[in-house]
Amino acid sequence: MASFFLRLGRQVWVRAAIFTVIAVLVALAARFLGPLLPFSFSIDLGQNAVGSLLQIIATAMLTVSTFSVTAMVTAFSSATTTATPRSTSLLIADPTSQNAVSTFVGAFAFSLVGIVALSTDYYTEQGRTILFVGTLVIIAIVVVTLLRWISHLSTFGRMADVIDRVEKAATTSLELWASSPTLGARRSTRTPADATAVSADEVGYVTHVDIAGLDRLAHSHGVDIHVHASPGRIADARVPLTFVRGDIDDALRAGIRRCFRLEHHRTFEQDPRFGVIALTEIGSRALSAATNDPGTAIEVIAALQRVLSRALVTEPSYDVAYERVFVTPPTLRDLVADAFRPLARDGAADVEVQVRLQKCLASLAATSPAHEHLFQDAARAAFDRGRRALDRADTRVLRAAMRSAWAGHGIPS
Repeated sequence: MASFFLRLGRQVWVRAAIFTVIAVLVALAARFLGPLLPFSFSIDLGQNAVGSLLQIIATAMLTVSTFSVTAMVTAFSSATTTATPRSTSLLIADPTSQNAVSTFVGAFAFSLVGIVALSTDYYTEQGRTILFVGTLVIIAIVVVTLLRWISHLSTFGRMADVIDRVEKAATTSLELWASSPTLGARRSTRTPADATAVSADEVGYVTHVDIAGLDRLAHSHGVDIHVHASPGRIADARVPLTFVRGDIDDALRAGIRRCFRLEHHRTFEQDPRFGVIALTEIGSRALSAATNDPGTAIEVIAALQRVLSRALVTEPSYDVAYERVFVTPPTLRDLVADAFRPLARDGAADVEVQVRLQKCLASLAATSPAHEHLFQDAARAAFDRGRRALDRADTRVLRAAMRSAWAGHGIPS
């Protein structure tokens, strides 16, 4: 339930609807606030003074709201075409843009309700004064929000902004994975031969698994549940959700299915590989013949280095909170392959990208000596691709950079 409200809060329309309802309530409440105040006050307002202000706000906010939505859609389209479509959900959830649009729509609703109420003599004299004060507050809020929005638009949806957002999402999910690879369950080594498969009712990507809910079901039915479709995998007839060891009935099957959230698209929430894949897609697109932007690919490699470094230094917890649930977590080898294999392939003919890859992999090996062999394998594979694609002069440059980067760690042979 908490996850549902968290995802709901990221939608643009939710915040806009909340701001609109608040604005309407404030406009209507002005009539009733006067008698509740411990003192009486009123301002000698000119004829239609409040109405004129509200008319100006209504006209301006309609224009600004339309402009803001257009700017947001343009940013979404730009991120889709220049970076990766996987980043769009992060831009949609941007709180600054949501607050801006919601404020403008709320101010528009406030002014409309105020105009209609004034035309029907809804307010008393003191109520009109309170409405006037409320209008001044709305104007101040709109001006501050507009200034922040203009500043935000200078970076919103640009390549650097998209990389930073994807990096942050990838770091969050990877740190969660590194701190608790099995999400508090037991580590599964193999699926029991006598276990019964439980498949999903529909085909979709697993975006969230309620491990606590599965554990409650396992205890109440006296079974062991082995999670097969971990977040990021697609559940279908070939890939069941779980394997259950013990007696199973329809009620248990239905309960297990309720513990899995399936969607048409992957999300960053519990999927550590998705953020890495999204970052790599940005770099691969930058290395395409149509774009030819190795600088962006180098920025992506630096972002991947930061993301993986944070995960490597995170202290893992092996505490088991859910005794009867078993999970096979993604491996670091899979993450390294997701991160660097596409970039090594698409940037094989670009010596600058190859040099940066070697430096990045050597740095990660130094960060986690226990996993040095994984990064050496990736460095060796990248060098082999580069050697086949580069001319002799660039190959010598790459070889020298590789020796320099791996000095003291053993050059991958």
